[in-house]
Amino acid sequence: MPPSFSVRAATQADGAFLGDMVVEAANWRPGGGQPKHQLIASSEHSRYVSGWMRPSDAGFVAEDANGQPIGAAWYRMLPRSDPGFGYVGTGVPELIIGVRPIWRAHGVGRALLQRLCDHARSQGFGRMSLSVERGNFAATLYRSEGFAVVEAGHGRDTMVKRLR
Repeated sequence: MPPSFSVRAATQADGAFLGDMVVEAANWRPGGGQPKHQLIASSEHSRYVSGWMRPSDAGFVAEDANGQPIGAAWYRMLPRSDPGFGYVGTGVPELIIGVRPIWRAHGVGRALLQRLCDHARSQGFGRMSLSVERGNFAATLYRSEGFAVVEAGHGRDTMVKRLR
């Protein structure tokens, strides 16, 4: 059966949707979470979407059969002076991914992750990093796609995938 979604390159116009996906990623636990305005107002989360799309940004958006966005994966090059949760070093893009809850466990996240890693590889990057909270089922996806824990933090792990 063909997938009931498609994946396209993210554009500058996707910035607001990427903000929604930051909220989905942060609020991965069922039955709760912080409201969007609180999350996006905090610098620890806004750094992932503020000023989208910078020249070093890249990403992909998944859409359902009606063209409605259902998930996104993108990377940013964050500086040592303002690192993200999954920062491992200069020149290593940090991955952010979010999928609407109803579309989780349907291959959307995997398709987005694979497209983004392929793109990063084609751009000459040797590694990609991310951060995942312990207990998040997405960690299983990341491990199955070649990411490995390189640093255990307080309640979250930093994972890296070698792209070459």
